[in-house]
Amino acid sequence: MKVLVVGSGAREHAIAEAFQKSSKIDKVIISPGNDGIALEFETISLPEFVQIRDFVNANKIDFVFIGPEQPLAEGLTDYLQKHKIRVVGPSQKAARIESSKAFAKEIMQKSNVPTASYRSFTKHDEALKYLQNCSYPQVIKADGLAAGKGVIIVNNLEDAKDAIKEMMLDEVFGNAGNQVVIEEFMVGWETSIFAFTDGENFVSTIFSQDHKAIYDGDKGPNTGGMGAYAPIDKAVSYKEFVDQKVFTPVLKAMRDENSIFRGVLYAGLMITKDGPKVVEFNCRFGDPETQVVLPLLKTDFADVCLAILDNKIEELKLEWKDAYAVNVVAASEGYPGKYRKGDTIKISSDFESNTGAKVYYSGVKKDGASLVTSGGRVCSVTTHADNLVDTITKTYTYFSKIDFTGKTYRSDIGQKGLL
Repeated sequence: MKVLVVGSGAREHAIAEAFQKSSKIDKVIISPGNDGIALEFETISLPEFVQIRDFVNANKIDFVFIGPEQPLAEGLTDYLQKHKIRVVGPSQKAARIESSKAFAKEIMQKSNVPTASYRSFTKHDEALKYLQNCSYPQVIKADGLAAGKGVIIVNNLEDAKDAIKEMMLDEVFGNAGNQVVIEEFMVGWETSIFAFTDGENFVSTIFSQDHKAIYDGDKGPNTGGMGAYAPIDKAVSYKEFVDQKVFTPVLKAMRDENSIFRGVLYAGLMITKDGPKVVEFNCRFGDPETQVVLPLLKTDFADVCLAILDNKIEELKLEWKDAYAVNVVAASEGYPGKYRKGDTIKISSDFESNTGAKVYYSGVKKDGASLVTSGGRVCSVTTHADNLVDTITKTYTYFSKIDFTGKTYRSDIGQKGLL
């Protein structure tokens, strides 16, 4: 079979790698990919829906896998399905579970899914009035898509005023901030889990943990993610609860809303003193969580996708390697704000990928014979080993073999798993 993966980042690189390992997949093509991914896979630019449709038909692609949230929110799945093309990814209506934080909260409320209490606002003055009577801290979220950066924790009224001004008046997140969700600040520790679902049934993965803040110790502004590790041993006991009290009712609520969710559903969780509560849902794989979850998956990833497409997910049993995976992201200096570009990326000649170490590329481009930085998150390294201590050490050892001017990273990825 031939597969087209839509997307351009490290997540799509990891998805393509998972397909490449399948005995059922003969060829993997990525659109648009990036110049780092192109070292390993065929990439092609197909910026318009119609171009994707024509390419799929002309090249006899068996199915399409959509990686990022933007094309899902824009209705790429609906368009391809309308033209009889098989695609893994939710419809535009179903993608609202990520593209509208207010919609997601309404779904959770209707289905009694544990989450933070909240209010949503479309008018700046009403949000401001509400904030004057809040206890702090509070969490303010842009309703729409903001590349993982539209969440601000505010510790007092002045910070809250600044945050809603930035979102609603200054439009720092564009239209995403036309509506804001203000919710209680939850205390606990975070983890996440994916559900592979055909809309009716699902199977859930191992837990992973992202590191959103730019600096060690979870300090500084939120990013798209600076690293991750899996599995999360202390989360295992919550799996049955999450399956029964989160995924099952939410998927039913989506069916009731005539927004059947088929594809990969991400649940970001806060484990509080009262148990797991949902922080957010995503309508696709997370980045960088994908880069630690998929390398540990023993089940053929093509079988997972075919089970989704053929409505046979209940027949699938996921198997996992008895190992840990750690991923560390290298970002450009200045990220998540204005960042450097054009710095040459150097990888030591003794970087041995056959040891299980893998570089996943995101914000890179070719400049002559070299790769140079072109994005906020540049690349990341994943390794796996039998225990978490060894995996952390191994990942940072290989991570140190990649260098560029302004290389920014966290040195504490995975350390929470040792506490």
